[in-house]
Amino acid sequence: MNPHPVHRLPAPLEAAVQRVKLAARQATERTIESLGLAALASNNAFQRDGLLGAQFELNRKSAVFALAFNEEFDRRVLREVAPRASEDSTQSASWESLRLVEDRELEIEVAAERFGLETAHACEWELRELGAYVGALLEGARGDREPRNPLRPEIVGHAMYQAIETVSERPEVRAALAKEMARSLATLLRTAYAEIVSDLRRAGIQPAGLTVRNADSRSGAPSTGFGASERGTESERAAFSPDADSRWSSRRAGASHFAPSTRSGGAAAGRGTPLGEVDPAMMALMRRIAYAEAAAIGEPADAGASGAALPNLIHVHREELRQAAAGSLDLMVIDVIGSLFDQILSDPKVPPQVARQIARLQLPVLRAALGDPSFFSSRRHPVRRFVNRIASLGAGFDDIGDDGAQRVLARIRGLVDEVVEGDFDQLEVYQSKLAALEAFVAEQGRAEAGEQGAADLLAAKEDELRLRQLYAQQLHGELKDLSAPPFLRDFISQVWSQVVVAASARDGAEAESVRQLRQVGRELFMSVQAKTSSAQRKTFLAELPKLMKELGEGLDLIGWPEASRREFFGRLLPAHAESLKATPLRPLDFNLLAREVEGALQRPLPTPEELRGAPANLPVLDDVIAEPRFSPEEAARVGLVDESQVDWDGQIDIVVGEDAPVSAADTAIGGLPLPSEPVEPTEGRALAEHVQVGFAYRMHIADAWQKVRLVHVSAGRTFFVFHHGSRHKETISLTHRMLVRLCETGRLRAFENAYLLERATARARRQLAGVGGGA
Repeated sequence: MNPHPVHRLPAPLEAAVQRVKLAARQATERTIESLGLAALASNNAFQRDGLLGAQFELNRKSAVFALAFNEEFDRRVLREVAPRASEDSTQSASWESLRLVEDRELEIEVAAERFGLETAHACEWELRELGAYVGALLEGARGDREPRNPLRPEIVGHAMYQAIETVSERPEVRAALAKEMARSLATLLRTAYAEIVSDLRRAGIQPAGLTVRNADSRSGAPSTGFGASERGTESERAAFSPDADSRWSSRRAGASHFAPSTRSGGAAAGRGTPLGEVDPAMMALMRRIAYAEAAAIGEPADAGASGAALPNLIHVHREELRQAAAGSLDLMVIDVIGSLFDQILSDPKVPPQVARQIARLQLPVLRAALGDPSFFSSRRHPVRRFVNRIASLGAGFDDIGDDGAQRVLARIRGLVDEVVEGDFDQLEVYQSKLAALEAFVAEQGRAEAGEQGAADLLAAKEDELRLRQLYAQQLHGELKDLSAPPFLRDFISQVWSQVVVAASARDGAEAESVRQLRQVGRELFMSVQAKTSSAQRKTFLAELPKLMKELGEGLDLIGWPEASRREFFGRLLPAHAESLKATPLRPLDFNLLAREVEGALQRPLPTPEELRGAPANLPVLDDVIAEPRFSPEEAARVGLVDESQVDWDGQIDIVVGEDAPVSAADTAIGGLPLPSEPVEPTEGRALAEHVQVGFAYRMHIADAWQKVRLVHVSAGRTFFVFHHGSRHKETISLTHRMLVRLCETGRLRAFENAYLLERATARARRQLAGVGGGA
């Protein structure tokens, strides 16, 4: 025997395996339901009995099925990723290793292969992307062999059919289970693969290079693409039409197929992660065009002027690019990108000086789109983000000629120079330029916010808040295992802890007032415990008014809302009554508990040094006390907007000239992979978590809409600093709570109805729909 050794999968691949197992469990639940429905709809008594028997067996042995599936799937995945470089395929097998293949095993092999083929056809794009990411994870793990995707449907099918064997021995039950389970699992696998790709992308994993493979085409001459015609060509309308997927599927047999490759040939190897591979002749042509046309898109003599219309290089050199294309899919991509840049270069929200820099990226964008299908399927693709970020930063300025805008423009120009004049077929190029641009904008925004001292003041207030939250978290950990009503443990750890911190900041950590407040917390915790004797009950009742008075004074110190007080005391009084009626505790137990509570409350407060190792976002129970308090002078200096300054019941006017938000359907391009992530929110509660430094927003303040630009966000995202106005900039500061309320009530919206590439796609679709309707 020579069993395969156990190998540990990379952590991201283990998470992906769990996704597939979860899909199998969900498929089991769906199959149980579908078998019952199929039995009710059946008119054949024999068939109905078989379906009901299959439902009964699967429902009874679902846990056994899941265990068998997991074991078989793990075994096959490990076998797929195990190193095999040492195996010699030319060596004949020993007699001991030869065995007869049973008929049932052969049936499972055939069924699994058929399941894999059918499922792969339904989720072709998802498998292509997944293969590229898994290839990057497993590159080099199997010697010289190209790693295959161990999560492919064929492997899942093997595990599924093997697991069905454990459910029943009756052939008719196995057949019914196999049919229904295959249907349910095939539907769920597409979603699971898409989620795995999203997980890997969020984990920062970069896909392996993509190799272009040309398939023989028997469909005749390639279709015409986007032309300069005002009406647009047939393929141009088809690419953006809602039902283009069905039309394009018949042409895909002759298209260029993107297949994952673990390594890139030629000079690209060793320099970084290629954006897939394109034909060398096409790459040489794009580089020549990019260099030759640099002067045509150079800075005009008057940098502040809009200048002449920017040339669409893809349309200008369309015939050359189409002749170098490797297949009909490449032809479609060329036309799609050319049409998008028609919209990009005429976008009214992008200043001409910024649009000029984006125009220089036409060939790099085309390079990414030709080689990497994730350019279309991922809104977080580095090339897309780089272009979108440049456009949004330019739209943030009211006057592109002021000093701050010119500094940003100069930085953008320098980064674009490095892309166009450098090796723009490497993924790391765009990642590094995007990171450099974001760091520059963040630093400049902090400098702008620091001119009035707002950044330093807000940082100090945020540290104060985080110290309070850290103490609350520590106290919660000390009290969570002690016997008490949950609401009381939460109050002492999350609210009373803030009272102790506030008194410590006012009087000093060793002050008598702080010691007394710690003692009040102890007495409050013990007040709801069962009493040990009638004498203790009398003492408690006599001291209860004093305890309630001290609680009220402490809550006044932090300004705890009246509504929250009423709710708390409404729960505390019944707990006190219950403690008087409960079975008496042993004095020893009561005293031990009191000592544990006192020890927790007497621990020193956290220091700023401890804050450095604490998580960035610490939970707090009550949002109101989670906001630091500002003096009137401090609030005026940073332009802090208080909730009382907003008429929350008042009606707000519509934003004149605001475009409707772009939906995911508006950005779908027929025949190309659909984006896996939703469109970035432009309004509502979700916008609060997606605001970006340097971007412009519309804010309804002082009964009017104002265009504001986010210049600074504190490290813990507690404070957000906006500027508005061109000549005389005014500062507006919001807490996170205030930001959320403004977004929820529609008083803060994005200035752009979508990022540049998304709204360009939506406009191209609308334009072509109008042309097609009028034709």
